[in-house]
Amino acid sequence: MDKRKSVYTFAKAQLSAFSGGIVDYLVMVTCTELLHIHYTISIAIGGIIGAVVNFSVNRYWTFTANKASESPVGNQLLKFIFVVAGSIMLKSSGTYLFTNWLNLDYKITRIMVDIIVSLSFNYVLQKYWVFKKSPQ
Repeated sequence: MDKRKSVYTFAKAQLSAFSGGIVDYLVMVTCTELLHIHYTISIAIGGIIGAVVNFSVNRYWTFTANKASESPVGNQLLKFIFVVAGSIMLKSSGTYLFTNWLNLDYKITRIMVDIIVSLSFNYVLQKYWVFKKSPQ
C-alpha cells in the first residue's frame, strides 16, 4: 500500500510540475520571442512565475502539506525559494550549455534540461525537504 501511495504522490508531483512548467515555458518563450530578452534571463522570469503555480499545487494537492500539524507555510516557502533558486540556476546554465554544445534551439534544450532537473532535483527536494511530512 505504501508503494502505491508513493507512486500516486509521484504522479501528482509530475502533474504539478507540468502545470507550473507550462506556465514557466510560455512565459520564457514570450519574454524571449516577443520582448527580446535573452533566454537565460527569460528562464529566470518564467521560473519565478511557474514556481508560484507549482508551490500552490504542491502544498494543497500533491503533498497536502497545508494541515496545522505540518510545517508552517513560511518555513515551506523559504525552503521552496531555495529549491527554486537552485532549479532556475540549473535550468538556465544547463540550457545555455546544451544550446551551445549541441547547437540546438534553446526551446528544445530547455525541455531536455527541465526533465533532468525536475526529476533529479526538484521532486526529491520538495518531497523530502520542503513538504516533508512530520513523523506521526
